[in-house]
Amino acid sequence: MMRMRKFLLVFATIIIVAPSFLVSAASTNSTSGEKGSEQKGEISSKDEVVYANLSATGERQEMYVVNVLEIEKAGEVIDYGEYTTLKNLTDVSPIEQSDSVVSLTAPEGTFYYQGSLADVALPWDISISYLLDGEEIAPEALAGKDGHVEIHIATTENENVDSVFFENYLLQISLALNLDLYSNIQAPDGMLANAGKNKQVTFTVMPEQEATFVLEADVIDFELEGINITAVPSSMSIDAPNIDEMTGDIQTLADAIQEVNDGVGELNDGVSDLNNGVGSLRNGSTEYKQGMSTVAASSSELVNASTNIKQALESMNQSLSEGSPNMNVDELQQLQEGLVQLSAGLHETSKGLVVLNENYATAYGELNKAMQAIPDYTITEEDIQQLYASGANEAVLNQLIETYTAARTAKGTYSAVKEGFDAVTVTLEQVHGALSEMATNVDTMAEGLSTSFEQMNIADSLAPLQEGISSLASNYQAFHSGLVDYTGGVGKLSSSYGQMHTGIVDLSQGTGELENGVSQLHDGTEELYEATSDLPEQMKEEIDQMLAEYDKSDFEPVSFVSPKNENVDSVQFILKTESIKKEEAEETAQAEEEPKGFWAKLMDLFK
Repeated sequence: MMRMRKFLLVFATIIIVAPSFLVSAASTNSTSGEKGSEQKGEISSKDEVVYANLSATGERQEMYVVNVLEIEKAGEVIDYGEYTTLKNLTDVSPIEQSDSVVSLTAPEGTFYYQGSLADVALPWDISISYLLDGEEIAPEALAGKDGHVEIHIATTENENVDSVFFENYLLQISLALNLDLYSNIQAPDGMLANAGKNKQVTFTVMPEQEATFVLEADVIDFELEGINITAVPSSMSIDAPNIDEMTGDIQTLADAIQEVNDGVGELNDGVSDLNNGVGSLRNGSTEYKQGMSTVAASSSELVNASTNIKQALESMNQSLSEGSPNMNVDELQQLQEGLVQLSAGLHETSKGLVVLNENYATAYGELNKAMQAIPDYTITEEDIQQLYASGANEAVLNQLIETYTAARTAKGTYSAVKEGFDAVTVTLEQVHGALSEMATNVDTMAEGLSTSFEQMNIADSLAPLQEGISSLASNYQAFHSGLVDYTGGVGKLSSSYGQMHTGIVDLSQGTGELENGVSQLHDGTEELYEATSDLPEQMKEEIDQMLAEYDKSDFEPVSFVSPKNENVDSVQFILKTESIKKEEAEETAQAEEEPKGFWAKLMDLFK
């Protein structure tokens, strides 16, 4: 009886409520039927937030867009997009779609709706790979493992998508590593920060850039929350930094390089003059050496002739002192002729010494000029290191420094032996004077002997003649000894000068190489100066160009889902990879009861 009463009560309720449902349905249908008469709404701006789920290796899976419309005037509005499903996130009003046209009725204010995308690609291709102890491993096989793990993340442009997003958007890639599992975390190109019990690792990819990042760590019982990747417009304006101080330093460097170049130019001119002087010295030295060789060669003839005269005088003196009957005028005439020849030889040698002295003076003058042309300044070790740092040819610099050292050594040696060179001129003049005096004496003797032949009575004058010949033979012995010493000195001088001439030839070759090396060095410093003379301005231009590449403040957002959408304020991308987790133990799933319908619930009231 009680159950019957409940049934009647419920039945009466249905009878009372049912007309309300019918009225409501009629009202709804009426509203739907009058939709075409609704007023036109207006959208002032639109934001798009693109969400995408990626696999653990970066492949695109599910993608949808949350559209945020700012409704300036309530009413029916139109949006565009190739959506597979639509969901109203603001109210329960219906959203209709015909091809790519989305129509909805929205009140004034902010209106949200969601649309799913099926075959739309992202502007970036993202690839993620995993290595365990140096071996590549699938992400699902990595869960729960221990060891040294590497995560490689690469982003590249998807050329099948409008490049406006790749060119103007900045990517941020974030990983949260549980410090209970991870240690020794290394991310050379990333930024690390503490976030509670996690270590937050963030990588940044600038617009128009493709990048590859590596994260390394030691891990136990590997698990990884999904990797978050966000892409937003790099629309911040970048102000140029104040680089006046830096460019001032660069200008100082450029000025210093100019001074080095000017100094090397002056060095080049000086070395060129030095090489020309040493070339003249070499030519003069060659002539001097040839003259010395000639004099040295004729010295032996002079000594031989003097020996013959000495022997003849000794023989005549001996014959006269013994009162030899064989003594006659012919022998005295031969003596007189020998004295004449000796005098001529002495005069010729004296003239040769004059020429020798003149050549020596010329050669010595050129040598002195060349040695004086070698600069007195000292190149320090610091200067040498700066030259090496300037980028000049290292082999040329080595030759330059070697020649510089040789030139300094030559100048030092020359300064030490200069007094010896000065003494040669004096010695040659003294020898020339002595030879001239000897020749004059011999001439006097020859003339006196000739006069005696004409005036004296041989028999009456034999004693005075013997006395004169004896004196002449004795004096000539001293003269002959001096002549032998002189010719020996000339021989030694010729031999020694040969060695000196070899040194001058080597010096000439060295200065030639030095001139070539300095010339190449000057070419290098000139090139360096030309490249750095406007370095501050180049630096400013490079910085301005770099800033222009990353300054996207003039970027105008465009819709990702359809080029027909207007008044787009912003488009953002929020991507996330699936997590890598260990599989939990399966639990016995309890069969869920099927939801009860209205009539079933109604019948329960009677139980």
